[in-house]
Amino acid sequence: MNPWHLHQAIRCIRAGGVIAYPTEAVWGLGCDPTNEDAVRRILSLKGRPEHKGLVLVGSSLAQFSDWLLPLSDDDLNTVSATWPGPVTWVLPCHDDVPGWLRGEHHSLAIRISDHPVVRRLCDAAGPLVSTSANPAGKEPARSLLRVRQYFPNGLNCLLPGALGGRKQPSEIRTLTGERLR
Repeated sequence: MNPWHLHQAIRCIRAGGVIAYPTEAVWGLGCDPTNEDAVRRILSLKGRPEHKGLVLVGSSLAQFSDWLLPLSDDDLNTVSATWPGPVTWVLPCHDDVPGWLRGEHHSLAIRISDHPVVRRLCDAAGPLVSTSANPAGKEPARSLLRVRQYFPNGLNCLLPGALGGRKQPSEIRTLTGERLR
């Protein structure tokens, strides 16, 4: 990845912009999860209802320490065994986590990515919203061209790079053993 592109994406995120970036299996849309306007722009671009909540991605669990409730040692071991990697965990969060992130839930969906572009981005910019780059009901974008076709307007930055080679978007699990996707 070109350092200039990474720098531009970080500047865009910090300015409240919405970016498209490669993830493990599909292209993602991202923004600063603490910026309500940016998050609402992503929800609007996708046509996604707020009550569903969003996935957040980071480069370490420590990036989410202010939002998540403490995990038991067993739960922490379970989660840590799959990270970094393509598993999103639905974890209990503090009541003050905004509804635009958690939806109608008392939990937050978190993934610690193993994708090098995502990790570098999160190392520099902090955790991000990470939702597939597609309007609701459409197939997730697997190319930058498809991202541009889906979203000819509304994105502030496109971070080029290769997908991580996985066939399916991340699996979503709960601590009770349920697989949501």
